[in-house]
Amino acid sequence: MDIEQADGADSAAVRDLDAARIQELIDFQDGRLDVDVLGDEEIAELLRTSRRIAVIGASSKRHRASNGVLRFLVRAGYDVVPVHPNETVVEGLECYRTLAEAVAATGPVDIVDVFRRAEFCPEHAREAVSVGARCLWLQLGIVSAEAAHIARAGGLAVVMDRCTQIERGRLLR
Repeated sequence: MDIEQADGADSAAVRDLDAARIQELIDFQDGRLDVDVLGDEEIAELLRTSRRIAVIGASSKRHRASNGVLRFLVRAGYDVVPVHPNETVVEGLECYRTLAEAVAATGPVDIVDVFRRAEFCPEHAREAVSVGARCLWLQLGIVSAEAAHIARAGGLAVVMDRCTQIERGRLLR
């Protein structure tokens, strides 16, 4: 296979993965995905009673959604722990390569707030279970039934396709 065929095959695989991810998001939004997620009242209680939030995929780039949400959570009074393998400091906070490293260095977290594509979320769900988090939270536009099932089987609450910043503003007025 020449390089053009390889690139075409890779592009087709990426398109297929994107199509599956979008279909899962649509199925979730239409109520066709068999996952147990928190409703508004439970989310409000979670946000009221949580103090520590790990932000997976935290970025030092201010134009990224993960950076803006991280800054908002800090301003809102949460103890925020950034996690990203390629960052060292995000908004003045030490950034950890993995969730396990973050918890080992700083203590337990309540919410694991994930800013990663859906195909990476099952591994983050396993990490969240492993460190004893209370909730796996997949950000707006991110849905993974597999990650949700892993988290629920491990005793965690699950939130998907919602933004911590938006939900805090909407539910905790």
